[in-house]
Amino acid sequence: MTLKGACIFGQSGGPTSVINASAYGVFSEALKNPNITRVLGAAHGIKGVLNDQLYDIGKEDPRELELLKSTPSSALGSCRYKLKDPDVDDTDYRRILEIFKKYDVRYFFYNGGNDSMDTCNKVSKYLMRQGYECRVIGIPKTIDNDLYGTDHCPGFGSAAKYIATTCAEIYRDATVYDTGAITVIEAMGRNAGWLTAASALAAVSGCAPDLIYLPELPFDLDSFLARVKSVYAEKNNCVVVISEGIKDKDGVFIAEYANKDAKADAFGHKQMGGSAAYLANCIKEATGAKVRAIEYSLMQRCAAHCASRTDVDEAVRMGVEGVRAAVAGVTDKMVAIRRDPAADGYVPQVELLDLTVVANTEKKFPLEWITEDGAGIRREFFDYALPLIAGENPYAWEQGLPRFANLKKILAD
Repeated sequence: MTLKGACIFGQSGGPTSVINASAYGVFSEALKNPNITRVLGAAHGIKGVLNDQLYDIGKEDPRELELLKSTPSSALGSCRYKLKDPDVDDTDYRRILEIFKKYDVRYFFYNGGNDSMDTCNKVSKYLMRQGYECRVIGIPKTIDNDLYGTDHCPGFGSAAKYIATTCAEIYRDATVYDTGAITVIEAMGRNAGWLTAASALAAVSGCAPDLIYLPELPFDLDSFLARVKSVYAEKNNCVVVISEGIKDKDGVFIAEYANKDAKADAFGHKQMGGSAAYLANCIKEATGAKVRAIEYSLMQRCAAHCASRTDVDEAVRMGVEGVRAAVAGVTDKMVAIRRDPAADGYVPQVELLDLTVVANTEKKFPLEWITEDGAGIRREFFDYALPLIAGENPYAWEQGLPRFANLKKILAD
């Protein structure tokens, strides 16, 4: 089972406020393991491997690596690069193998969501076919919480905490005047409504949104406007939270109503955003009320100051467990979280899932957790989500501002 060689760690896809915590978990565990001869970080994910742009993590200051646990975004840089089917074009794969041989890489850890697990899976299968012994492990990451097989994903808890907190703050502000107003808030979530549902947690602070719309159900504009009018007439205020990915009965994104020229990325995903502004204009025309649109945009995925301690600890653990599994002989797996339903309270366990099962499979928000009228969230979600947003992460400050990790990023030779 013993395999000695270097490891490469890469980050891919949209960042989170705790993705670097997973990087710290990988780095801290790999640097002290005698079977891992060198720890390398790929600049901008798999593109760093293809471009031979690898950082020597062993030359970093341990203090700076420690600060990764409270540093948002992807410290090594990210990418959205789709590897082709190797049976159609194996150019990238031959290059990856060339780089792996150059640095004697025997361990590959890739940190990301659905599309990143697809990359991880393709690389793993190609290396196996080539007879090159290398243990490949996926480290989960996504604020969308739509990664199949895992109870939840590192990144979601902190984003959910930010959304619930900010929604509660906005609710307090939006309802302060006697003249009345309607506020439309847009949260991320292309096909899965986990993040938007997190706004319901603001109810704990007594500031629950009046209406919540997820992409799991078809969105009807006329019905939406009628509901908004009804709430506004009753309360003289209305706070609505929608997912960026809500779509009509024909599957057309409301965001496309606002931006018909949006272009797709390498994975076929069109850039979202603009739904709240579009709906705010519709509401203004229908009611004449004061209407404001708020788009959380990047803030919900980079708000490390509002990170959940549970989320940070689990993100670190995913990195550590990924390294331990690989050194023990495991490959072609993703580290996942399993919740023990029989336990008293929240007890997370670690399990390993086949990359083939995880890659490109989305986990949607359960329909049974949506209220019958389609505009609210049931208590079952509170029981699921509240443990994930628990705790405050120790945060480094300097002169009143965040102190983030500053890596030297020395290129490997």
